[in-house]
Amino acid sequence: MELSVQDAPDANRYEIRGGGKLLGHAAYQRRGDTVVFTHTEVDPDAGQSGLGSTLVRGALDDVRAKGGSVEPKCSFVRGWIEKHEEYADLVVGSGS
Repeated sequence: MELSVQDAPDANRYEIRGGGKLLGHAAYQRRGDTVVFTHTEVDPDAGQSGLGSTLVRGALDDVRAKGGSVEPKCSFVRGWIEKHEEYADLVVGSGS
């Protein structure tokens, strides 16, 4: 199944879809160019591991492409960034 991650600004979240079905989302609030991630959720019955990682990577890549920054209030997003240091420069106040 091919997965896609897209920004759904009307719903204030990034969504991950596969086979035409919504498999998860990362909710956010926008503060100017900063995306404040507040909650991440994936369908545990989707039968695919790594959905959360694919979702967060796609969302962060989109934020980077748009020249933004992030504030990871969501513990999953924060933990994911800590494990993937190449995304640490996106965090507000990272000094990079």
